[in-house]
Amino acid sequence: MKISELKIRQSNVDVNGIITEMGEIRTFDRFGRELRVANAVIKDDSGSIKLTLWNDDTNLKEGDKIKIINGYINEFQGEKQLTAGKFGKIEVVKSGKEKGDDEKEDKEDLEEAEKVEEDKGEEQDNEEENIENSLDEEVEE
Repeated sequence: MKISELKIRQSNVDVNGIITEMGEIRTFDRFGRELRVANAVIKDDSGSIKLTLWNDDTNLKEGDKIKIINGYINEFQGEKQLTAGKFGKIEVVKSGKEKGDDEKEDKEDLEEAEKVEEDKGEEQDNEEENIENSLDEEVEE
């Protein structure tokens, strides 16, 4: 199902998307039990929606590709929200980047680009040397 098709009070919702924003994790006690909650934003190619995450699901991070199974759409402060709720679940389809990955990937990309430029320089030097050698051979003939 596409995010743009979701309606308030709709249940049994299965949605795939990418977490584009991850809010702060808040903790509170309820009935003597510590609970964690966080808001996130999930998007697909049709739109985005606020996603309420509870307890272990608050460990998700920006960039994670997830699938919500048997989710529920509710409304809070006039805004449509998606949650896995008590009967649904969230599966990570593909884990997003860890903190520092962008920097590491940028460095690797830069090193690779520098190597390609270096290789091109060596190829050009070899080509110039071959041209000089062939000119020398022509002059000797």
